[in-house]
Amino acid sequence: MRSWPALLCLATAIAVAVLVGAAHSLTLPAPAIIGPPPADLAAETVIIVAPGGERVAGWFADPKRKRAAVLILHGVHGNRREVVERQRLFHAAGYATLAIDQQAHGESSGDRITFGHRESASAAAAIVWLRDKLTGYKIAAVGLSLGGAALLLGPEPAKADAVVLEAVYADIRNATADRLEMWPGPWTRPLTPLVVWPAAILLRLWPADLRPIDRIARLKAPVLIIGGMLDRHTPIADTRALFAAALEPKDLWEIAEAGHSDFERFAPDAWRTRVLRFLQQHLGA
Repeated sequence: MRSWPALLCLATAIAVAVLVGAAHSLTLPAPAIIGPPPADLAAETVIIVAPGGERVAGWFADPKRKRAAVLILHGVHGNRREVVERQRLFHAAGYATLAIDQQAHGESSGDRITFGHRESASAAAAIVWLRDKLTGYKIAAVGLSLGGAALLLGPEPAKADAVVLEAVYADIRNATADRLEMWPGPWTRPLTPLVVWPAAILLRLWPADLRPIDRIARLKAPVLIIGGMLDRHTPIADTRALFAAALEPKDLWEIAEAGHSDFERFAPDAWRTRVLRFLQQHLGA
């Protein structure tokens, strides 16, 4: 019986070490060698230099007769190759497209993943690049998970003419708690600070800096918010709360039976119809 306190202390120390280690690993960069764009896309590889000096790598495809432009932002630990089907889809619909690796992902520079905070500089630089490249054309931004957070968490909201947000978390603390709960069970939710605060120290950010729900009302563009009804990473209640905080004009699409996934892959026909209709309505093209 005397060994129980010692075992409890040891188990607690191990749990703390695992959670702090998780915070470290979750923020590590996700570099990848991307290679050339697919031949059928007729895209060129571009390097955009953000104001802070970071290099943002991307693929730009410009159809001969374009309607407008679309910036495509991947999710956490992804890169531009993972959204190439979206780029093909928009290109075929007559939109110029730019798919980038966000900071600390793919071939872009960066030493830590920051869940949308520093990634916002990559998104902002890409929009500025598109406006300089395509003078007079309207620009939409489509962000998946981390990509959507990057459109909201900058010093200023994304200066796009229409925005699509997919499976975007509302608050980093709740997002962390939801993910912990998926591991052993609900009893882990009180351990959330053991992940959030070590990550905050590593990133030199306050948890309050990672609350897209506080920033979405600054967005001055029409917004389509998409969530999966079975998403355990970003529960549909969070998606609805994000939608409630957004300004008009806005639209909400809840996808039945979808989890935290690439919705274009999950429901390609419905996604194409819904998103293209939204862009045509608000870009006038």
